[in-house]
Amino acid sequence: MKTQVAIIGAGPSGLLLGQLLHRCGIDNVILERRSPDYVLSRIRAGVLEHGTVALLREAGVAEHMEREGHIHDGFSIFVNGERTRIDLKGLSGTSIMVYGQTEVTRDLMKARKTKGASSIYEVDQVKLHDIASDHPSVTYVKDGQQQTLECDYIAGCDGFHGPSRQAIPRDRIREFERTYPFGWLGLMADTHPVEHELIYINHPRGFALCSQRSLTRSRYYLQVPQGEKVENWSDDRFWDELKNRLAPDVAAKLETGPSLEKSIAPLHSFVAEPMQYGNLFLLGDAAHIVPPTGAKGLNLAASDVYALYHLLRKAYLDKQPEALQRYSEICLRRVWKAERFTWWMTSVLHRFDHDPFSQRLQETEAAYTLGSVAARTCIAENYVGLPLERID
Repeated sequence: MKTQVAIIGAGPSGLLLGQLLHRCGIDNVILERRSPDYVLSRIRAGVLEHGTVALLREAGVAEHMEREGHIHDGFSIFVNGERTRIDLKGLSGTSIMVYGQTEVTRDLMKARKTKGASSIYEVDQVKLHDIASDHPSVTYVKDGQQQTLECDYIAGCDGFHGPSRQAIPRDRIREFERTYPFGWLGLMADTHPVEHELIYINHPRGFALCSQRSLTRSRYYLQVPQGEKVENWSDDRFWDELKNRLAPDVAAKLETGPSLEKSIAPLHSFVAEPMQYGNLFLLGDAAHIVPPTGAKGLNLAASDVYALYHLLRKAYLDKQPEALQRYSEICLRRVWKAERFTWWMTSVLHRFDHDPFSQRLQETEAAYTLGSVAARTCIAENYVGLPLERID
């Protein structure tokens, strides 16, 4: 089998890239290790930057999002019981869209199926070959038979543990990472959100986040120690602990109910440089991980898609394949800005085993930042998403 662009991974970044390329006539095939149902079962983020929303519109998959998504003009931060609202619209001029990543993935799957573009699910033993040459290929096993996909370029959208980044020689890539000493225990329930906007809480008992997926489905998170087990947390224990970390007036409005899903996610920062090698390009979690505190994971992946899509257009439609050499440089500028922002949000909003001096510094940093219009503007600009770089 031959194609122009082989895409490894049918998560939102792989599907979005495939949809955009298909719409401009660039042939592509998506390979995915899991089944479609498994991909849709993964519970992920629900905050979309304005740039991600614009890209979904460009891809022609925004109809359901426009109808079911919810525009948020701000969010609140509680520190030591005092609330500060970050006025996203007033400070940055734009807003965010609350719309679940599962729904984004479902919309993209539907669009790809409707267009008849090729997606091959439940493949095994995916291996990349000759990625530094002009004729790379991907081999895989499907239904017990080994297959070969020849292509011009490979887009690695296969996550942190996928084969794409592993295919780059160790001496040609540098990795930066940081592991945080806690995780997020998340619970999703069919209950009305406690408020119409998101709430971030720095409490002596630990961080908490009140989020949502819709007007009738809530998503809540609690900071828990590294190594904590989800089976130690009954629904009742979760709700009781969340109430302990909420301000009394907010806790009084909390609607509880049986969990649809509970899980613990470790907090991890990671960047691989460069994000390309030969004719292989890394996107999303294959190249970088951010803590979820700043809602950047899916949005960073979308900005990678934006860059690679426009550079592939130049390569194919404008006959400028040399433009693709700019991919890593373009993406990493935005990646490190997002890493900085999520590191800052994580550092200020979570409870660490600080010495007294460091604890006072954290409290002072939060008080100064939330009391400064200039600093709140910086938060707002980063939260709604820095402008996507123009690719001429």
